[in-house]
Amino acid sequence: MQTAQNRVCLRGRVAAGPAFSHTSHGVAYHMFSLAARRLSGAEDVVRVLASAPLLAQCPCAEGQTVAVEGSLRSFNNKSTQGSRLVITVLARTLTPGEGPDENQIFLSGALCKPPVYRATPLGREICDLILAVNRSYGRADYLPCIVWGAGARQCEACAVGSRLALEGRLQSRAYIKLVDGVQTHRVAYEVSVSQVTAPEPDEPAPKNFAPPRILS
Repeated sequence: MQTAQNRVCLRGRVAAGPAFSHTSHGVAYHMFSLAARRLSGAEDVVRVLASAPLLAQCPCAEGQTVAVEGSLRSFNNKSTQGSRLVITVLARTLTPGEGPDENQIFLSGALCKPPVYRATPLGREICDLILAVNRSYGRADYLPCIVWGAGARQCEACAVGSRLALEGRLQSRAYIKLVDGVQTHRVAYEVSVSQVTAPEPDEPAPKNFAPPRILS
């Protein structure tokens, strides 16, 4: 397994063109949606954040096929309804051109909350994780992951602070939540894990384990 600390590789159709998000250090960033098809035919529609200089080279018009390489990022969006963890892909490269859809992610970090193991009514085993992955400048991203089958049993036994390397895909999952008696359509973003190993022994673990509160 590749043990890159935080690497995302996507290729798919631009489902919604770029819209301004924010400015950081004098650089404008825009958000667009990318749809990557699974082998089953279903699509994961993920949010990609790209700088204005990158978009000048690859405009990412709706319907265009684009390859993205970058990293998975989280930030804590505070609102009147509480704190919400927002998951996006920060693009480092954008490349236009046709090709098969791709959705791969490689993460290495440490568990920052106890794993939650459960089984579906049909007996399928699942384990939910929050992995803390260091950035290069002292911060960490807190990334929700879901592990299946034998990997779920393996992760259930892990303690907070355990270091793991994960490989999988970035998944979008639509659901309905009741808010004050009103049905609200929402989308959850998580890493669907296909492989779990221990990271390289010289890789530092994240320095703190205080993730933002996550609201469903």
